[in-house]
Amino acid sequence: MTSQQNPTHTHNTHVVQLAGAMYQCRPLALAGVRLYSTKAAHTKQAIDRIIRVDHAGELGADRIYAGQMAVLGKTSVGPVIQHMWDQEKEHKAKFEELVPKYRVRPTVLLPIWNVAGFVLGAGTALLGREAAMACTVAVESVITDHYNSQLRELINLGEEENKELIEVIKKFRDDEMDHHDTGLANDAEQAPAYTALSNVIKTGCKAAVWLSERI
Repeated sequence: MTSQQNPTHTHNTHVVQLAGAMYQCRPLALAGVRLYSTKAAHTKQAIDRIIRVDHAGELGADRIYAGQMAVLGKTSVGPVIQHMWDQEKEHKAKFEELVPKYRVRPTVLLPIWNVAGFVLGAGTALLGREAAMACTVAVESVITDHYNSQLRELINLGEEENKELIEVIKKFRDDEMDHHDTGLANDAEQAPAYTALSNVIKTGCKAAVWLSERI
């Protein structure tokens, strides 16, 4: 005669088995949470860095054109510089909007870039129209490459998640490319010691980018 199975015993066995399965799954769940948390932190870090440096860069560009206009505003090239300056003002205003929206700490170097940008713009303009345009070409060359690098990074982090920032940077990148071409069309390469001047400005811009990303 077969003995009847104890229902309580069967229930307890199932509970123990379920608990064991849950215990085995727990490390996987925790690992998934850690992975998501790490990715989110990495993305936030990257976005902070991108907005911080771009905000600083657009402020610097705004001051460069302000310096150029102070010297060349009433010359034949004045309207050309004014047009580029107006676009830089729009860029700066947009990043001033994005800084609080994404809760980004601006670089502490803003006061330095404020003065340095104006000095660079006015200083090259004092050398003549061609030197001012050479400054524009050099600066916009660095910024265009920088924006392209940021676009690749944001797309890798998630194109849909970073859609707003990608669209903003694409638009501004295209504007900077237009400024670069405008500089060339206005005799930038005829500036005295064009290659040397261009290399010095590019080196300075790259150093400013590196510092603004980190400080």
